[in-house]
Amino acid sequence: MLRPYHKMFAASVATLAISACGGGGGNTSLPGAGSPGSLVPQSQTRSALGSTVGTAYTLPSNVRSVCPDMHTFGIAHCLALLRTDVVSPNVPSGYGPSSLQAAYNLPSSKDGAGQTVAIVDAYDQPDAATDLAFYRKTFGLPACGTGCFTKVNQEGQQKNYPSGDEGWGLEISLDIEMVSAGCPKCNILLVEANSNSFSDLGASVDEAVTLGAHVVSNSYSGSGGSQAPYDHSGVVILASAGDGGYGIGEPAGYPSVVAVGGTTLNKGGSGRGWTETAWSGTGSGCAPYPQPAWQKGVDTGCSQRAANDASAVADPDTGVAVYDTYGYGGFLVVGGTSVSSPFLGSVYGLAANASKQTFAKSLWQKKNRKYLYDITSGSNGSCNPSVLCTAGKGWDGPTGWGTPDGIGAF
Repeated sequence: MLRPYHKMFAASVATLAISACGGGGGNTSLPGAGSPGSLVPQSQTRSALGSTVGTAYTLPSNVRSVCPDMHTFGIAHCLALLRTDVVSPNVPSGYGPSSLQAAYNLPSSKDGAGQTVAIVDAYDQPDAATDLAFYRKTFGLPACGTGCFTKVNQEGQQKNYPSGDEGWGLEISLDIEMVSAGCPKCNILLVEANSNSFSDLGASVDEAVTLGAHVVSNSYSGSGGSQAPYDHSGVVILASAGDGGYGIGEPAGYPSVVAVGGTTLNKGGSGRGWTETAWSGTGSGCAPYPQPAWQKGVDTGCSQRAANDASAVADPDTGVAVYDTYGYGGFLVVGGTSVSSPFLGSVYGLAANASKQTFAKSLWQKKNRKYLYDITSGSNGSCNPSVLCTAGKGWDGPTGWGTPDGIGAF
């Protein structure tokens, strides 16, 4: 049965299936799987789950989702958004590691050794290792040595991988490259789920923890999952807030995860050297779970679990450089909260403090807010109360407590 979200779905809760289907690539084994990824412009409107007014976020004509949301209960869709007007196979466009490290004041050349950041995605990206190696070489990051990158299936085997999918494949490239961008010394563990069902994705999260991950990032969203696989003491589990504007799905809505929103990041214009606003496409909202103890005392406009906790760049208009040769021709510019979740995963890796950071508690502690850039402008829709969808001083739904200013809050 579909669980009603706080002030969500109104009278349509009985007929609306939330969630997503995967494939933006070659796999068509699940209902609604998409066609192979391509660079064909596609304008797409997606409902903003959780809106009290009925707003929606419309993708620009030069951006498309590589894993379209097919609204299938129990199935997740990845959240990578591809710029179709920037194609530079041999020369990267978009933000690279040095820009991201500078924007967020990260000690990337010093920290992260011995930390394992896991990425959970569906299906296989056969070229993941070679694409990652080329990305790191292009941007002057150290080459991967023993243990730097490991790919396993959802049973933990380094063989018998699931079938390939170009849409989820691009998501995989994005995720592992964002971990490299923020934490070049971190070990990366890629766990490929058999499908984009929540049962397979959840089993893959459990497997990542079994294999020793300190941090687990999940760049997908939907409804119909179980919180249990995303609740592991001593392991930081992050989830992307979504790319449909105001509204929050799973797993980002679980109290056991760090819900990661998205921003628009531009160079210049402030003493920091960068300016950020809330991205209009980021998810946020009030989820149908009990309010965590660490959220009490903060006016979130929500008596239940409020999301988000923190944020980072996600707007495809200020997107990041990604290298992918499986279904795509090389360097691309990609956005979506699929960027912000693995990137914040890299920040947790740099901090090397995951075992002490139960859920998102550290981000909500007053003493840590000085290590976050407070994002005070921008909105992702219409809602009441407005704090859930409009950025302002202190906590707000779209950006949480803000974006990293170093690693002190993590």
